[in-house]
Amino acid sequence: MSSAGAALRIAIASKDHIRADGRTQRVIEKLDLSLAAGEAGAVVGPSGCGKSTLLRIVAGLDHAYDGKVEAPAQGRLGMVFQEPRLLPWRSVIDNLRIAAPHAAPQALYALLDELDLADHAGHFPGELSLGLARRAALARALAVEPELLLLDEPLVSLDTALARDLRDKIAALIDERRVTTLIVTHDLQEAIRLADRIFLLSPRPARVIATLEVETPRRAMNDAAAQALEQQARAMLARRRPAGSRSIASD
Repeated sequence: MSSAGAALRIAIASKDHIRADGRTQRVIEKLDLSLAAGEAGAVVGPSGCGKSTLLRIVAGLDHAYDGKVEAPAQGRLGMVFQEPRLLPWRSVIDNLRIAAPHAAPQALYALLDELDLADHAGHFPGELSLGLARRAALARALAVEPELLLLDEPLVSLDTALARDLRDKIAALIDERRVTTLIVTHDLQEAIRLADRIFLLSPRPARVIATLEVETPRRAMNDAAAQALEQQARAMLARRRPAGSRSIASD
C-alpha cells in the first residue's frame, strides 16, 4: 500500500536505549509501515524486539528517536497497555467518565454492555478478574471515540478461552467502528484474527521484514485459511531469523 493518504505513517530511522552498563543498544532501525483510515494493523515480533517501544513512540510517550510519525491531525488517541492501568479508587463507570467527560452516560453504559461489563459498572478494579479488567481498559480507550487505537499485547496472560473470547470482542468492535488500529503482539494467531495487515518484525533492532494481507471480513475466515496464513508467516520469519534467536509464539 502506498503511504499517500495513510491515516498512520511510521518511519523510524533509529531508536536507541542506554543499557545499565552505559552502552547504547539499538532497538529499532529503518522501520517503515503505514495504515489507511479504518484499517487494523498488527505488528508481530519476538519478545524484546522493540514492539512496545514502537507503540510508545506512536502514542507520543517517547520522543527520543530519529524519524517521523504521522497520525490523524488533531485525532483522539485511545490506548490499552499490557496492564489495565485502571484507577483503583474509581469504579469501572467512573474510569470511563474520567477518560471521556463529555460522553453521554447512555453511550458509556452501551459500551460496557457491548463488552459484557454492564453488571460490573459499579465495581472497583480490585474486584475484577484480569479478563474483566482488560475489558474495562478497552472500554475506557473506546469511550473517547478515538481516531487511532493502540493495543499493546491486549490478550497477554489470559487463559486460552478468555483470550479467544476477548479477541473476538475486539475484532467485532474494530469492524464495527472502523477505527484505525495498531496492535503489537508476539502471537501470530492473535494477529491474524484481529488485523487487516500484519507487519512481521525482525529481532532487535526491529524493522519490518515482510507484510501480509489478511482477507476480510475476518469473521468469514475459516480455520484452514488462518492456518495457511500462519504457516506462510512462519516460513517468512524462519528465512529471516538468525540462528539461535527466539521464535514467534504459538498456541
